[in-house]
Amino acid sequence: MNETLSYPIGRFDRTAPFTSAMRAPAIEVFADLPFSLRRATSGLTDPQFDTPYRPGGWTVRQLVHHVADSHMNGYIRLKLALTEDAPTIKPYDQDQWATLADSALPPQVSLSLLESLHARWVAVWQALDPEQYARTFQHPELGPMTVDTHLHLYAWHCRHHLAHITGLRQRNGW
Repeated sequence: MNETLSYPIGRFDRTAPFTSAMRAPAIEVFADLPFSLRRATSGLTDPQFDTPYRPGGWTVRQLVHHVADSHMNGYIRLKLALTEDAPTIKPYDQDQWATLADSALPPQVSLSLLESLHARWVAVWQALDPEQYARTFQHPELGPMTVDTHLHLYAWHCRHHLAHITGLRQRNGW
């Protein structure tokens, strides 16, 4: 596996210290993602959407749908963490999800979904009190996660997959 193609912005570090000063820029990444992703995919043809972003990786089409799938799950996980006492969340098999019929739909379907979803997600993030960032949920595979870590993980996820698409476009001269 080519580490640079797989992790163009590097791997996420769950152990990094996250400060209150880092929250607003992370939330801004959420606010901008639907528009950045739309710009990054603008003008792509169906064959380009069906091109893997790296050898053995998902196609751009699958990647766009994956971001929507992942972010819907992330939004629900946040709401569970804010309304329940350290809930255990349900993981999902993202590779299997990427093979389902909805991953063959036009990417515009998920781009539109992300605009609405991120508008709601940003509203929740911006309304949190500082102590709410310390709330947790239990991930069966990763262990306990704070809301603060969750924020930064998904901000990283936004930048990570955006870099997959922009990197592919740059490498292929699209």
